[in-house]
Amino acid sequence: MSIPVTLADLPDALAAHPWGYLITVGDDLRAHTLAVPTDWRDGALHLQAGRSTRANATARRDVTMVFPSAEPGAFSLIVDGTATVTDAEVAVVPSSAVLHRPAIAVADQ
Repeated sequence: MSIPVTLADLPDALAAHPWGYLITVGDDLRAHTLAVPTDWRDGALHLQAGRSTRANATARRDVTMVFPSAEPGAFSLIVDGTATVTDAEVAVVPSSAVLHRPAIAVADQ
């Protein structure tokens, strides 16, 4: 089950997700995943990234970020966007976002 998140509501949704996974695609067309804290400012997610991630985001600017829930079985936040790369930072301007519930129910612990 997915719940759309408007771009206007995205900063509030991000407040519960201080870090996420940036997913880029390499020259070999394989996913490259980087776990990073993010900073929301000026309408974009800003994060520090290494050489491979910056190269991937430069070559293929469409990226996805996944922000897992801290609670088992709760909704994760998925954000699609366009990356802009500087010397050591990647800024992702979101194009869409959803809260997504796990497909498999997690047993109470």
